Amino acid sequence: MDAKRICPYCMQELDAPEPVCPHCGRSLTGRNPSGSLPVGTVLAGRYTVGEIQSIDGEGILYRGVENKGRFRVTVKEYMPLTLAAERGRDCHLRPKPGSEVLFKTTRMDFADLYHAIQRITPANGLEAVLDVFEENNTVYAVMENPGGRPLQKWLEDHPGPVEPAAACAMLQPVFEGVAAMHEVGLVHRGICPANIRVLDNGRARLTGYATVGLRTAGSGLHEQLYEGFSAPEQYSTAEFEGRYTDEYSLAAVFYRMVCGLSPVPAAQRLVSDSNPKARTVNPALPVYLSDVLQYGLRLKPVERIQTVPQLFKALSSQEYTQELARTMKPETAPAAKDPGDDTHLLSLRNLLAAILILLAVLTLLAVWGFVSTHLPEQGASSVTTPESVPEEPSITEPANLVPDFVGLDYDAQVRNNRSYVGDYLFYVTLEYSDTVAEGKIIRQEPAAGELLEEGGTISLVVSKGPEMIEMPNVIGFTQEGAVKELESRGLVPSCFMVVNDGSYASGCVVSCSAEAGASVEAGSVIVVYIAADPSVENVPATPEQPAASDNTAPADGSGEAPADSVEYDTD
Repeated sequence: MDAKRICPYCMQELDAPEPVCPHCGRSLTGRNPSGSLPVGTVLAGRYTVGEIQSIDGEGILYRGVENKGRFRVTVKEYMPLTLAAERGRDCHLRPKPGSEVLFKTTRMDFADLYHAIQRITPANGLEAVLDVFEENNTVYAVMENPGGRPLQKWLEDHPGPVEPAAACAMLQPVFEGVAAMHEVGLVHRGICPANIRVLDNGRARLTGYATVGLRTAGSGLHEQLYEGFSAPEQYSTAEFEGRYTDEYSLAAVFYRMVCGLSPVPAAQRLVSDSNPKARTVNPALPVYLSDVLQYGLRLKPVERIQTVPQLFKALSSQEYTQELARTMKPETAPAAKDPGDDTHLLSLRNLLAAILILLAVLTLLAVWGFVSTHLPEQGASSVTTPESVPEEPSITEPANLVPDFVGLDYDAQVRNNRSYVGDYLFYVTLEYSDTVAEGKIIRQEPAAGELLEEGGTISLVVSKGPEMIEMPNVIGFTQEGAVKELESRGLVPSCFMVVNDGSYASGCVVSCSAEAGASVEAGSVIVVYIAADPSVENVPATPEQPAASDNTAPADGSGEAPADSVEYDTD
């Protein structure tokens, strides 16, 4: 069944490219600015582009429609503002002269990111990636349209602090989703109220995926950071980023919800840390919860809470917070100048003076010993030999704190890296992975944050990429038969009903998102289109989930696409 061009507003079929939809009367021309895809553009023969939703330094986010199933989606187009030239009428994207190599490498990073997200979604708390493909010399990622509204707007409509228990309940799916990303070596780096959507059921879902280049200072892309929510290490070209980066951002989001205001931006805090404790802003907060947020918002990564599950558990349990506090590293830099600092400085000066005096005495004794050995002998009784000075005890160098290598490209970022050569020995093994891109580090031993003496060995497991399998031909199969066949090959079916004009047998497979005989990754989601009964004119806009494929549906049950009667989301 060939994909049909449909109106992105009313989702009715269009016979030919027309300036105005004959069904709803909405104009289809001049809706998007020059340089972007026009409204009505069909991508991959399956998706119709709607109006622009947002633009960042990495690309453009469009509203869109899946043509066969007729459900709403969002489409992210890779279009870096600093690297791309103006688009031609053919919609083909071209890099700026001199930026060809960087354009290609960052485009690959974009594709790798969304392929990785696709492998772990649909998942609770994460916006699901449905499809990733190349077209127009760029890459497109198709995502579900979860509905709801941004947390930022929700907070504006609900002024004042949110109760901690309510904040935990709302953000729990997001915490779980970020933890799932970390398990496969991904770091979001852009967690903030603008990238979190609150669904109609009151639960939140994380959106706003972006490559490292967009969220890191000094990259070739136009960097995008979020004041108050981006971690301190994101403002530096030298600082290492990891799971603790997302932990900082989640703590900042929770701080904003329970305090009613955002934390002081990290860039400002690095100059003079004046961020108030949560309980200072909202005295009604429990002491333990204020302490947890203080731990989570520490400037130095090694001193803050390290993992997202730890943060959520501490926010939810006073007893766990007490246990966590015993293991936290002390904060080496005070948050603000204390009135007693002058007294401490005076004591320090006295100590330094005493050390200098001691060194002077030792120097005089050494000189006396040297002179004595060169004086003419006048009898053993005429020369007084000073007592030998005991040797100072050797100082043991502090053990190294193991960096977080998970998710890094071994060849590009670790191997022969001057920051690590000489400090560690690496023992590398290779392993197939359906979730981690080829060349990326899957796991390490010892874990990040553990102590290791200089020259110690770190075991790294590097991904060989996914095993590729041949897509079977299931055209004409019943839904049950197609599901069994795909699952037996290690694929994940997701079934959609499509309108049937009588040309196909009801309940049988009409087409799939992958062609028969094509090489696909194990664990890939295969969209299977099932012909509806010819008597049914309007089919459901949600996927028909087979019993054996429950893992393809969002865990919170909120991933239904809007029905035709729902107005087009303008948030």
